Amino acid sequence: MSNSDTPTNNVNGAQAAVFVESVEMPKDSLLIKGPDFNQSLSLTDLLSSYKAMGFQASNLGKAIEIVEQMIQWRLSDEPVADDEPEEYRDPKVRQQTKCKIFLGYTSNLVSSGVREVIKYLVQHKMVDVIVATAGGVEEDFIKCLAPTYLGDFNLKGSNLRKQGLNRIGNLLVPNNNYCKFEDWVVPILDKMLEEQKSKGVIWTPSSMIKRLGEEINDESSIYYWCAKNDIPVYCPAITDGSLGDMIYFHSYKNPGLIVDIAGDIRSMNNEAVFAKKTGMIILGGGLIKHHICNANLMRNGADFSVYINTAQEYDGSDAGARPDEAVSWGKIRADGQMVKVHAEASLVFPLIVAATFAKSQQQH
Repeated sequence: MSNSDTPTNNVNGAQAAVFVESVEMPKDSLLIKGPDFNQSLSLTDLLSSYKAMGFQASNLGKAIEIVEQMIQWRLSDEPVADDEPEEYRDPKVRQQTKCKIFLGYTSNLVSSGVREVIKYLVQHKMVDVIVATAGGVEEDFIKCLAPTYLGDFNLKGSNLRKQGLNRIGNLLVPNNNYCKFEDWVVPILDKMLEEQKSKGVIWTPSSMIKRLGEEINDESSIYYWCAKNDIPVYCPAITDGSLGDMIYFHSYKNPGLIVDIAGDIRSMNNEAVFAKKTGMIILGGGLIKHHICNANLMRNGADFSVYINTAQEYDGSDAGARPDEAVSWGKIRADGQMVKVHAEASLVFPLIVAATFAKSQQQH
């Protein structure tokens, strides 16, 4: 046996492999630490501890920080650009110019109790632009007419079908709710068609949703408050849901209604193009995620971005794509603040709102 093969040398080699010398950590590195429940902690205290906990807790903590930055930003925080238009040189105007916040969400969240969280935000004018799916629109109105119930993820579909109950995860929506929706919405479609014929009104998804928000006249509705506070709601897939079913049935009973989806794209994109700063809060994926991101492409990317969804990136879907992929497309700015929270939105979005929008409202 050579000296290099002695047990002592082998152990020393193994020890060197295990204990590779560490680099010095930067002085501003955050230390991992959880909440101390020996202390009396408020919800704010608890959420403030999340950023230092690691894993998705840290991402949630970062999301809270980024949303707070969206809320607090003012144009007066920035130096006056050499090519700044005259109207934006006025210090008062700069102080009043805020970040434009886009909120997108999928229909299941309106079916859930997240609806009331969204309603709170639009009621108090805390977000500026909404993008929703067709279900995210109609489910709000349907809830004004009849309730959704808690069920169970394990309820058998064939049994529910016989009972006239529709399952959304662990929620149950009776078929009768959709019958009530038809009774409510079809006469409105009749009036819209009459105005189209007699007054030349061109209906777009956003103007249709505003009209429905005015017609519902119910303060529990998201779109009641959007209409009242002039918050635009964009829904390029307006026919992909019960609303589409109603338009289909209506086309046989009273044909001719036109809903112009192209009519909204200019105004949607201009929401981003003419904003001084933009923030995106996107709950879920699919159409609502891409529609908001694509509008922000027109201004070379959003400044603040928070994604909350459970989708993975490994199938190449836009739904699962992390914020950095959007940077490559110019949908989020390279120097923007961004995070994805890998979580189901009903768990974490109310916490984000509690730590940011609601806290700001209570302080005022």
